[in-house]
Amino acid sequence: MARGLLNLSWVMSVLQVMLMVEIVSGARGPSAGVHINSQFPASGVNQTLAVDCREVCSLNASDRCDFVRTNPDCRSDGGYLNYLEGIFCHFPPGLLPLAVTLYALWLLYLFLILGVTAAKFFCPNLSAISTTLKLSHNVAGVTFLAFGNGAPDIFSALVAFSDPRTASLAFGALFGAGVLVTTVVAGGIAILRPFTAASRPFLRDIIFYMVAVFLTFTALYLGRVTLAWALGYLGLYVFYVLTVVLCTWIYQWQRRRSLVCSVPDTPEMLSDSEEDQMSSNTNSYDYGEEYRPLLFYRETTAQILVRALNPLDYRKWRNKSVYWRALKVFKLPVEFLLLLTVPVMDPDKEDGNWQRPLNCLHLVISPLFVVLTLQSGAYGVYEIGGLFPVWAVVVIAGTALAAVTFFATSNSKPPRLHWLFAFLGFLTSALWINAAATEVVNSLRSLGVVFRLSNTVLGLTLLAWGNSIGDAFSDFTLARQGYPRMAFSACFGGIIFNILVGVGLGCLLQISRGHMEVKLEPDGLLVWVLAGTLGLSLVCSLVSVPLQCFQLNKVYGCCLLLFYLTFLVVALLTEFGVIHLKSV
Repeated sequence: MARGLLNLSWVMSVLQVMLMVEIVSGARGPSAGVHINSQFPASGVNQTLAVDCREVCSLNASDRCDFVRTNPDCRSDGGYLNYLEGIFCHFPPGLLPLAVTLYALWLLYLFLILGVTAAKFFCPNLSAISTTLKLSHNVAGVTFLAFGNGAPDIFSALVAFSDPRTASLAFGALFGAGVLVTTVVAGGIAILRPFTAASRPFLRDIIFYMVAVFLTFTALYLGRVTLAWALGYLGLYVFYVLTVVLCTWIYQWQRRRSLVCSVPDTPEMLSDSEEDQMSSNTNSYDYGEEYRPLLFYRETTAQILVRALNPLDYRKWRNKSVYWRALKVFKLPVEFLLLLTVPVMDPDKEDGNWQRPLNCLHLVISPLFVVLTLQSGAYGVYEIGGLFPVWAVVVIAGTALAAVTFFATSNSKPPRLHWLFAFLGFLTSALWINAAATEVVNSLRSLGVVFRLSNTVLGLTLLAWGNSIGDAFSDFTLARQGYPRMAFSACFGGIIFNILVGVGLGCLLQISRGHMEVKLEPDGLLVWVLAGTLGLSLVCSLVSVPLQCFQLNKVYGCCLLLFYLTFLVVALLTEFGVIHLKSV
């Protein structure tokens, strides 16, 4: 059960990854222009100066299409679809509500793509890599598992920090998700299953997170991130990982002494890994045994390929509800494409999920998908020497490798280097998430232009909610299954990785491209409200939880929910000008 819960957490994290990447990519479009305090004329589009793309809705309907096509602030550097041009050039003005509705439905389907990719492809490969490298639970939790949980935030931050004018979207998303997770998710866990928090891990994680928030707040105040500052972010995360490892070693040493002295364990001394081991002893019955054929037969290569590419389990189909079947119909095209392009290694299976014909096909299709996805296919169509495209070279090399693998292996026994497919599947599924996230970002940004919402509001609402859906779902599931402390620890452990690595790595990559520093342009006073709220919520938890002797009950959970609702109301009233704050 514990392994299933861990995989569920990773799956929901992948859903967050897809949403985050999508929002950030879209943000680089409409918000990427220089903000000029001038009114755009009703006619005669200025093709040289970039005007805030949100001004398009104030123009005459006949001028909107030319505006979004010529204004640099409305351009998108990534993605496959031009959402703003679709709204204002291909839909009549009277059908704007229909266009918004279609975009909202497309957003839901993109979230579906993110969820499927994360749950069935990204997380299993991540788990296989962790198992192959023989990492401990704690080290895997603060490295690979943290990356799986924070992938959406990391991808979106990397995209957003490539342009100082879109950095506010990343800060809004990182801070907004932090507020949401530490209030709504943590409060919901306390309401669902009151529990006693592990004192030392809680204090360790919340102090590290407060330091990370303070560093980010200072960077926003200074308006720039230098190389030393970016390295400081990454160094702090490395120090956090070392602290976790050291605490684990100290805990194990204390536990060995307690066992020698026959001291009974207390709830505070149980670690997540021990809970995993305890729970893994239950519900271990393999129901798959009931469906194994009585007579053994050997499948042909063609039958193995057809079975491997079939995303529908007919046994589940017969036993599921109508709602599940309808959702499955929508997921079938996505699952088929993912099965065709992404290999999955499962170390829990005896053969490691080795499917010879499909895995050989992956050696051709997966690299081709990678080169056609990077920079929206710009690398794949590049011609070497002006004659031979890169995608053709990849196909030829992949075909040769697939042929060698096919004739050198058998259907029944996986090769010794089968574990390499986990890394290929990890890379391919990450690019699937990145592509879907880019479309999410672009479509969300287009909706922000239509409704005249700032990047910060998009980050702390739509982007933060989307990125935190996975955390909320997986953590609530853990709490219902009887692991509230594990779920509560995940609320703080994951977001430490998101903010430190997201900001640090995003800025470091931008500096490595020749920039002396990364300029930050806070999008109004709302950024400061958001950062202050996050800091206040952490201080309140740091003070109130120890005062309660780490007993988290329903009253504490309701207070956290009320705190978030109050923050959300203040943030939205500030965005729409109802509340005026003194300029910083």
